[in-house]
Order: sequence, then C-alpha cells, then structure tokens
Amino acid sequence: MDGSSQDWSVRWLLKSLKILSATGISCIGTLAVILYFAQSALIYPSSFPAGSRTDVPTPDRYNIPFEDVTLETEDGEKIKLFVMKQTDPELRNDGQTVIICCANAGNMGHRLPIASAFYKILQYNVVLFSYRGYGLSTGKPSEAGIKVDSETVFEYIKKEKELQDTDIILYGQSLGGAVAIYLAEKHEDEVAGLIIENTFRSIPSLIPSVLPIAQYFTFLCHQIWPSEQRLLKIKTLPILFLSGEKDEIVPPVQMKVLYEICRSPHKVWRQFANATHNETYLKDGYWTSIIDFSNDFVVKKTQ
Repeated sequence: MDGSSQDWSVRWLLKSLKILSATGISCIGTLAVILYFAQSALIYPSSFPAGSRTDVPTPDRYNIPFEDVTLETEDGEKIKLFVMKQTDPELRNDGQTVIICCANAGNMGHRLPIASAFYKILQYNVVLFSYRGYGLSTGKPSEAGIKVDSETVFEYIKKEKELQDTDIILYGQSLGGAVAIYLAEKHEDEVAGLIIENTFRSIPSLIPSVLPIAQYFTFLCHQIWPSEQRLLKIKTLPILFLSGEKDEIVPPVQMKVLYEICRSPHKVWRQFANATHNETYLKDGYWTSIIDFSNDFVVKKTQ
C-alpha cells in the first residue's frame, strides 16, 4: 500500500468498527465481517486520492508521444493503457518494452515520472495501464481480475506489430511487484527481465504491519498475491530487487526474504538508505541500478 492509502484504510476501518459496534455487534465479530467482505476496498483504494477515477494525467505532459489504447478483457472489462513507443524505428521495433505494473492507489497517470525515466533514460518503449476499477478502466479490482487485466496487456504486446519482437521487461512497485511476479512466473520464457520495488511476500504476511488490529484474522484474507511461492518457480530470469531501507509500509525484511528465496542465478539486490515506500525511486543510484541491470542482463540478451 502507499502511505497515504494506508492511512485512509485505517481510518475507514476504525470508523466502520465504531458504527457497527454501536449496533450491538461485538468488535471482534464486526472486524471479522469487515475484513472478509470489505477487504477489497481496503487493499485496492482505487478512488484515492480524490479525482483518481476521473483525472488521469497523460504522457504529453512529459513531451512523450503516446497511443491511448483500450483493451477488452475476456470477462468484458475495458482496460485503459498508455503505449509510448520510441520514435527511432530500431529502438521501437527491436529494442525493449517495459510493462509498468502500478502500485495500489491512484491511476496510471500518477506513474508517469517513472514511465518518463524508462522512456527517456533507458530508451525503452513503455506500456502503462490502469487495473480494472482504477482510473478510467471499468470494473472492480480484485486479485483474480487484476491477473486477467495483466494477462490481457501482456498478450496485446505479444501481438502488437511494432512491439511483438521487442524484449519485455516487467516492472512493479508494491502491489505492482506482485502483479509483475505473477506475469514473470507465467511467462518466464517470454520475458527478458523482472524489476520489483518495495513489494511483499503475500498480503496475509503484510497485514500485521499494515493493519495490526487485524493480525489475528489473516485466515479470512481471500486476496493473497502469493509472491513468495511464485518466485520459487522462477528458474533463470534476471531479477532486480530494489528496496527502500526506511520503507514504512512494507517492512524491508519482506523484500530481503524474496531476494534470498529467489533461485535465479541472475538476481541483483539494491537497497537505498533513508528511502521510504513512495520515494525510493527518487534516491541517488536508483536509475543507475536499473541501467546497470539492463546492460548486464537485458540488452546483452538481445545481441
């Protein structure tokens, strides 16, 4: 979770507990009901911050050419994408394409500073998308639904005439890291590299630190995102782990566990001093780490 969305979730949960407890329902029973039936609202605060469902900044604010694409999923939802292609034909058709899997609040427009760095510094094609229920995408977010959305985007790239021969890199922050790990495990032979930042082992493992009041009810969690289990199935894919030393949302030890259990011989660990959950990408050395990873593992693969 982003720090601001975590605060919103805690306030919403405590308010709900107060209201339901006033009706005579026990706090324990109330908490259990809320955690089971309303956990999607807690985990996926897609309307936060205000205006996130209607105001989606576009890449032209960063002087990046783009295509505004709408994809329909197999279950009928419409997913919005920004597709930013390099203007140089060689880079566009034979270079790298990064899929940015977003964190859990806001919309894809809020990740444009990151998209801009990938586009301008690394000269990647960039595909940025809003999960269902986020931004201008239709539907309601859920683990099952977001997995469908990410698969839809992946298949789009594999068939897009200008991008289909490029090497695909998966990048994800926080919740997006779990989405990226899901895609990497499913498509390891079709992906050139995986970059994850400040993500978690699983949602149940994160609950005690994000919502301590709910730590005894993790068995009610039906949104799992079992990244730890999925990473164990990845054999050789190059993976870059980026961790904020002062992450106040996802304890850094969770990232360290993911790194340590990873079986790929091509894994790289980078931790950034005094970096919080939402500001790690702003720290000195962050983009240098990604450039080095790209040069060592991704670009060489294509030569």
